Amino acid sequence: MFVPSSWTSCPYRRNSSPVEVQVNVTGATGPGSLGIGDLAALTGVPVRTIRFYCDEGILEPARSAGGHRRFDAPAVDRLRLVRRLRGLGLGLPAIAAVLAGERSLGEAVAAERAALEAEMSALAWRRAALGAVEAAPLEERAARLDLLAAAEDGRAARTALAEFWLRRIMAPLPAERVEAFLEMVVPPPPADPTPAQVVAYAEMVVLAGDRSLNRRLREQGRSNLRVVADEESLLAGMSEAMELASPLVLAGEAPGPGAALDRFVAAHVAGRRASDTPEFRRWILRDSAVERDARVARYWDLFRLVTGDPVVLGTLHFWLLDALEDSVDLVV
Repeated sequence: MFVPSSWTSCPYRRNSSPVEVQVNVTGATGPGSLGIGDLAALTGVPVRTIRFYCDEGILEPARSAGGHRRFDAPAVDRLRLVRRLRGLGLGLPAIAAVLAGERSLGEAVAAERAALEAEMSALAWRRAALGAVEAAPLEERAARLDLLAAAEDGRAARTALAEFWLRRIMAPLPAERVEAFLEMVVPPPPADPTPAQVVAYAEMVVLAGDRSLNRRLREQGRSNLRVVADEESLLAGMSEAMELASPLVLAGEAPGPGAALDRFVAAHVAGRRASDTPEFRRWILRDSAVERDARVARYWDLFRLVTGDPVVLGTLHFWLLDALEDSVDLVV
């Protein structure tokens, strides 16, 4: 019999059989172990997929003396869990973290659900934007496309609005106070918006980018930085005044004297460490002129359209400023 020289020079040869292939015999290779075909039959996972999972480290098979993959009984439950999680859309890194005990099943599922919700929200935003373009008259579609380009992504659009308002805060404030302020002035993008809501949100972003409006607001901010001695007290007092004004505005009452106006003026007095005089009230009106700018008023109209709220912060502020103006007009 002819024996190839490559056989006789095999570096793994250790006995009289020149064709023996040496392998590491590991793990579950006893009578209770499963071959890859058995594992596939028990779990419904194709052999090819099982091999892939082995290569990726999701499954860790043993090796028989013949070099074949062998699996212990727990591998069945492990593979079934992998199959179920893959069916829910979890990626292999997340599944590997669960199997390794680095992350609980609940945490992995919650993270996947959050990612899916973000994806669905983005798709809903796109759907509404497409509907807004489709609904626009033919001659207005180009302009509609330009407008919607300002808010192609809801989260990015919200960030732009937040930055617009943050530029107005000149003095350091506690983080929780800033967050509470942003919640009042920046609407969250609707999870399932209508075309009209996406258009409104885009218009808000365009207003926030208006250079002349930003310049006026920065001028007001610099003025406040000079004359406001206690901005935190000013904001807290104004918040209380708006809470008092809210039921009056909802009831359709005309701006006028009362507890809401008194608290509003007191907040400015405390924040600026001034005295409540007719001249001081006139000064507040002059300093707040930008708050009654038509572009700011439009912003709050759009805010209501986006949120569906009948009364928002801007509505309350306008009511209080109108009440303040009436109180000054009454002074002889």
